[in-house]
Amino acid sequence: MAAPRVEPAAPLVIGLEAGGTRTVALAVNAADQVLARIEAGPANVRLLDDAALVRHLRDLAARLPAPAAVGLGLAGAREESDRRRIRTAAARAWPGVPCWAGNDLETAFAAAGPVSAEVAARVVVISGTGSCCFGQNRSGRAVRVGGWGHLLGDRGSGYDVALAALRAVVEQYDRTGRWPRLGARLLRALALNEPNDLVTWVHAASKADVAALAEEIGAAAAAGDRLAGRVLAGAAAVLARDAVRCAARLARANAPVEFVLAGGVLAKQPAFAARVRSLVRAAWRPARFCPLRREGAWGAVERARALWRETAAGSRSVGATGAGQVHPVPVAPAVYPVPEATAPSPTEARHPRSRGLDRMPLRAAIELMLREDARLPRAVWAVRAELERAVRLAANCLRRGGRLIYVGAGTSGRLGVLDASECPPTFGVEPEQVQGIIAGGQTALWRSLEGAEDDAEAGARAVRFRGVGSRDLVVGIAASGRTPFVWGALHAARAAGARTALICFTPHLRFAPGTRPDVVLAPVVGPEVLTGSTRLKAGTATKQMLNILSTLTMVRLGKVVENLMVDVRPSNAKLRDRAVRIVQTLTGTEAATARAALEHAGWRVKAALRRLRRRGA
Repeated sequence: MAAPRVEPAAPLVIGLEAGGTRTVALAVNAADQVLARIEAGPANVRLLDDAALVRHLRDLAARLPAPAAVGLGLAGAREESDRRRIRTAAARAWPGVPCWAGNDLETAFAAAGPVSAEVAARVVVISGTGSCCFGQNRSGRAVRVGGWGHLLGDRGSGYDVALAALRAVVEQYDRTGRWPRLGARLLRALALNEPNDLVTWVHAASKADVAALAEEIGAAAAAGDRLAGRVLAGAAAVLARDAVRCAARLARANAPVEFVLAGGVLAKQPAFAARVRSLVRAAWRPARFCPLRREGAWGAVERARALWRETAAGSRSVGATGAGQVHPVPVAPAVYPVPEATAPSPTEARHPRSRGLDRMPLRAAIELMLREDARLPRAVWAVRAELERAVRLAANCLRRGGRLIYVGAGTSGRLGVLDASECPPTFGVEPEQVQGIIAGGQTALWRSLEGAEDDAEAGARAVRFRGVGSRDLVVGIAASGRTPFVWGALHAARAAGARTALICFTPHLRFAPGTRPDVVLAPVVGPEVLTGSTRLKAGTATKQMLNILSTLTMVRLGKVVENLMVDVRPSNAKLRDRAVRIVQTLTGTEAATARAALEHAGWRVKAALRRLRRRGA
């Protein structure tokens, strides 16, 4: 009989957990001895830019022994793009060291240890500077409730408690004219003199500064202050409600669920924690409670150890789980196949006539770029049949109440957003009808976010959260034809029953079965003058095709008479003058008559035309 396989003990690893108040980093050896423990300032990955994140991790790395692996759980790490940012920064702080990257919810979950085989799921309830509930069931499904930050959510957090108390204090003062005891206590804690000072303080205070008042409010409640007691009762109710909602998404109503209470507010205020437990028990009868015996950074230690074992074994799979246990292992993301490139994209080739671009006389360089651009109409001409199909698809979708949605990254995404934004003023359509989605969101419109294009799941989420359905057409724009963000969007659109199209500049794509878009527009524009810079010829050709697609779609929808935009929205003086000329041209009236008809019709060109034609009849 073969001897049981013994897992090797991980050498020294580092586990780090960071939230809205502080960062805790542990250096732990194979015998579970803590060789170093460091506290530092807060680190929310959504609130730090890349440079600040690298500085934070490098400062910690300089004070810690060299590890075999690191586990980093940072607040704000909601998506794979956030995890990728953490791993990239960690590679700068610990070069060549394997890194597990996640959030502080996952590390708190892991710090609680193995889950009993008798429960269906575990839910970690965190109330610190911020708040959130995170759970996972026996099948590995993970659910988050809350954690939207202090402006959108964080209900039941220290920040929420403090702000509710401040509001309650000033509201009572406004109602009665008497400054309450809790208000006096808060002024004393903040070293402020009178209520008006609170206005200046709260505008300048950080999230952590505000949240720190929760401890004072807890002490006031313990001393019998009714106002503080009501505030804490409300916070406990909303925190328990979110915990139960998280459990309900993971397990049947009669299934036992384990709840773990964590975070500074729950840890430092036993009465508050007891109230949360009581409310959860009342709403979820089979509730069980497990204390968080070790701080959350230990969860990061465990994830670092698991990663080290996987790396040592040469395995890329997620660590094995013991029988009857639930582990905080992120569920594998959905797969969004990207077409195989059977040959390099023409846009990546070196242009033979621009190899001396850096030494070329300026006039010659200008002439070269203009000659290359002059080739584009012929390339687009070659895909005119596909363009026709795309226009027919778009018009049919819009006619049925659907939408035309462009999706792209970088230059491609910006061009899609540009074309979509021009449709409402030009053709009078609602902004909802023609939309643009760009990888990285609004910030990417004016700042390059190159890594955003690699997140296929983000593309799929963007489409799902726009509510794409069977009446819509989603057009992916990707010069290489292989941008993961675009393909995540196209796969999600197809799954929702939408029609799809792809604009790209390579004929060398091999699509996985069942993934080819309904229309593929792939003109061959050849190599760029500046190698690989697809904002040049590929960008210009993209603009040409989008111009054709949106303009002729609107023509087919009756937005144009002859070659005049009769649904233009005259929102400024230039467009009002254009509207007058359109009405004059189509009715033969004088400018004054056309303007009067437009003013009477609320500057709606079609309504003015109908009015004048009725009068002429």
